[in-house]
Amino acid sequence: MPFDERRITTLDNLSLYVRDYGDPLDFRCPLLCLGGLTRNSKDFEDLAERYSSTGRRVICPDYRGRGQSEYDKNWRNYEPKTYIRDIGDVLAALNLHSVVIVGTSLGGIIGMGMAAANPCALSGLVMNDIGPEVQNNGLKKIINYIERDRPQANLDEAIITIKKMLPSLSFQDETTWPKMALNTFRKCDDGKLRFDWDLKIVKPLLQPKYKIPNLWPLFRGLKQVPTLVIRGAQSDILSQDCFSRMKIEKPDIYTVEVPKTGHTPALSEPESCDALDKFLAKY
Repeated sequence: MPFDERRITTLDNLSLYVRDYGDPLDFRCPLLCLGGLTRNSKDFEDLAERYSSTGRRVICPDYRGRGQSEYDKNWRNYEPKTYIRDIGDVLAALNLHSVVIVGTSLGGIIGMGMAAANPCALSGLVMNDIGPEVQNNGLKKIINYIERDRPQANLDEAIITIKKMLPSLSFQDETTWPKMALNTFRKCDDGKLRFDWDLKIVKPLLQPKYKIPNLWPLFRGLKQVPTLVIRGAQSDILSQDCFSRMKIEKPDIYTVEVPKTGHTPALSEPESCDALDKFLAKY
């Protein structure tokens, strides 16, 4: 499915890359797909093609420092408040007044933040394997994985490296691995495959005073926002306890657990597709 490639300039003059699928005049609420900490718009290819094939508009931006977006010279800007402001710039540039956010991991946190910062902009929120509490052991594995360059000679080596560094990552469909690797690495001038993000994005997480903030107040701010939470049954980021508490704190929440899947579900699993179809049919 074709898409338009757009360049949007942020308030602080950084260039962001955006994939724009579907028909801008479609009557349904557009989907805004926000990826994880190191991820980019390529992760949402299947989802975007699936929903835009009927004309629905799907917007997939690369955060600053990821994919084809410009890298920030000041690593301190690699933090959620800046990302929320950037996404606001994207919505303004595209003249979008209300969207359903499909947020994977960090994208779900940004979605909660946007609900607090600009509640009128959110018609709904899909939180993919993320909640108001982040398990420290899972986060430490991710930080260890992304904090330094790990050049690979080919795609097979890249897959092996991902499996070794993130042992809890698993997919129902083994054919997902090559796509995961292709979306993680980019081919550089020296012929090596290297991470498709600015290695400095991890610096804020490595500061001595850094600690994961209490996100429950943000989650409670979703009281008026229809929300779907998808959890990988083997996730080491969204615990079963947190998942259960989210249902108590927000009784009208929609939830689904994807078997044989870790952090994060690819959103192409039958359980994910069924839940997304039912949830998005309302918008």
